[in-house]
Amino acid sequence: MNETNETNRTNQMSTTMKMPRMLGVSFIALALSAAPACSQTEPPPPQGPASAAPAELRDGEQKFTANCSACHGAGGVGTKQGPPLVHKVYEPNHHGDAAFQRAAANGVKSHHWQFGDMPKIDAVKPDDVDQIVQYVRWLQKQAGIF
Repeated sequence: MNETNETNRTNQMSTTMKMPRMLGVSFIALALSAAPACSQTEPPPPQGPASAAPAELRDGEQKFTANCSACHGAGGVGTKQGPPLVHKVYEPNHHGDAAFQRAAANGVKSHHWQFGDMPKIDAVKPDDVDQIVQYVRWLQKQAGIF
């Protein structure tokens, strides 16, 4: 009888000691199974560039700041008035450089976002847009979009 009690107590202790380990393994498995689902949702908003723009892009950065950032945010991360340009929707295979030229020259009907239509921007000329696009593409690369 004494040997049976000792065996039961040993089994109970073994199970009790395994519980935290099993809970930990279960938690890790749950976290890993949720990771693919999380990665299929919209990414968190970018935090802007990790470093200052290279010297050859500073004119584009200044023109972006003066003409675009009020709606598209500093560093292209978006605001309540306009969408983030540092987003996969605006990567070159979806919105080529010519799309930025058309947007500045003609405005854009709202189609990806619920911010309303973008007006044309008379203050920027095609050469300005080229510089702005080079800066935006650099921001996108910094964010790992392409």
